[in-house]
Amino acid sequence: MTDYSPRSRRPGGPPLGPLAIVTFALTLAGVGTLLAGTGSVPAPFAPAADVAAWYAAHALPIRIAATLQFGAAVPLGILTASVYARQLRLGVRVPGPVIGLYGGITASILLAVSALVTWALASAPAPGGVASALGLLAFALGGVGYAVGLGLLIAGVAVPAFLLRLMPRWFALAGLVIAACGELSFLSLVVDPLQALLPLVRFGGGLWLIAAAFLLPRDRPRRDPRLAGGERS
Repeated sequence: MTDYSPRSRRPGGPPLGPLAIVTFALTLAGVGTLLAGTGSVPAPFAPAADVAAWYAAHALPIRIAATLQFGAAVPLGILTASVYARQLRLGVRVPGPVIGLYGGITASILLAVSALVTWALASAPAPGGVASALGLLAFALGGVGYAVGLGLLIAGVAVPAFLLRLMPRWFALAGLVIAACGELSFLSLVVDPLQALLPLVRFGGGLWLIAAAFLLPRDRPRRDPRLAGGERS
């Protein structure tokens, strides 16, 4: 007879490590393509004419970078769902997994929408005012919105890992610092110097997720019920 007890189930789903690596690799490839192909990126609040001229002058590398950015959003969503399923399998019964799921899916969707807006801007020339407005929208979605969502994903992994000792506590604390930076990054919409938090969260958070994907255990050891109350005569 087949045994369907919890002890007989084996962890399923895609491996977390490769998903995190692919997400980060596509992110790096997108940023690298953009910088190599354009030389520089205009500030979010640069004059409208400068923004429109930048998109018109570097259409091909911008489209390629946007495509890679869109590609990074897909494995991020899969990674988020897989981490959530892993946490449930580990018996995590605190709000963290749901918070992480919400944050990761939000980050994935906003990154994808930002990439599509950027691709459209580079594919069809737009007047200065329109290009500037859509460029700001792409920045808000793929920069600030993505950082806030990614911060929630990291917090949703780091807090349960810290409380339940699923990972080294120093590593979980590092994740909480990155997550806090992600949540504070929304202030960069009105305080320009805080835009420095965005690359910290994007790249530091990506590296943290890679390590966390390999550190998060597949299962928690179960106590033998025969030993729970000691031997009875």
